[in-house]
Amino acid sequence: MASKMKFDKPFKVDASTTSAFSALELELGAADDSTALPAAGLRAVVIGGGTGAPMSIRTLLSLGFETSAVVAMADDGGSTGALREEANVTAPGDIRKCLVAFARNQSDPFVRAFKCRIAVARDHALGNLMLAALEDACASFPEAIAICERLLDAQGHVYPSTLDHVTLRARTRDGELLVGQATACKSKTALETVELVSEAEAIEPYEPALEAIRSADLIVLGPGSLFTSIIPNLLVPGVVEAIAQSRGSVLFVCSVADVQGETWGLTAREHFDALEAHGLAHLIDYVLVHSPEPIRPVASPSEHVLRDLSTSDEFAVPSSEEGLLHAKRVRPIVLTYDDMAAIQTGGPVVIVRDLADAEQPTWHSPKSLRDAFLGVVKLCRSRQK
Repeated sequence: MASKMKFDKPFKVDASTTSAFSALELELGAADDSTALPAAGLRAVVIGGGTGAPMSIRTLLSLGFETSAVVAMADDGGSTGALREEANVTAPGDIRKCLVAFARNQSDPFVRAFKCRIAVARDHALGNLMLAALEDACASFPEAIAICERLLDAQGHVYPSTLDHVTLRARTRDGELLVGQATACKSKTALETVELVSEAEAIEPYEPALEAIRSADLIVLGPGSLFTSIIPNLLVPGVVEAIAQSRGSVLFVCSVADVQGETWGLTAREHFDALEAHGLAHLIDYVLVHSPEPIRPVASPSEHVLRDLSTSDEFAVPSSEEGLLHAKRVRPIVLTYDDMAAIQTGGPVVIVRDLADAEQPTWHSPKSLRDAFLGVVKLCRSRQK
């Protein structure tokens, strides 16, 4: 009789995500009357994907926003990549992560099962398998999402930015062409530009996603991978135009630190410049950046000199995110006073806060992010007076 393989952890849940979501649970349940929450009656939309967008979703919900998410569809790695290649389904992974963020009760057994990965099923996430199977059963990816929203008792809606099966192509700052989101995010050199390609003659936007953007009072970009989670949404025709048509303010939440090659060594200003170069010129109102200390003018020109990252062993690009964390080579995304002034010259307000989580240094602290979002709400209202 053939021996059976046993797995130490046949069902795995991302503990860090669960912990971060739980940190906001008290805020979500603090008010007996939801109208007492600071942003009650306001609409927000998060544009992104990956692990960053869910953090913004939970934060906005905790403030009382009527929240939705528009999600990039270029993911082709891991479970999602296998399902796209082998079953020819629409990319489910980032949709699943946002659906979980919207779930009313994070402790519900179905919610926990939905987000777990199953070692005995090639490490597929159960939510990915459900979305893929429901898409096949309904012949409709939006209907598959809607069914999962009902099963999870979601507090908002998740919209793919397009229903087309798209592929990301990236050009690095040293001219190399990379094909595929999974390849681009692990680039050894920071990316310069990205584009979407599809077998279809033209990529079509998903209209409900555009409508969610147009009707939003606050549009939040990120946090998350700049070139592979946030910008791919902007490359779908109609998305930038919807942002421009919206009455809402646009907030870019810059990542706390570099953990992937796609932005390795880029400053906060270069993150902002990349967004403008990919369609958002003069459309961003607020830029939220992490800094443990206030940003002040430098005392002498010598303090402008940054270390040469190409020759520094300390900042060498690690082979994996896990290697980065284990080696404690977390490189904060830098914002200088001059860069802050340059961004603000174009109109946006730069908001600097200590946002890093003490235990997860590459993550935003849930409480700090919530406080910063609350500050943006107050700024938006004061500007409207």
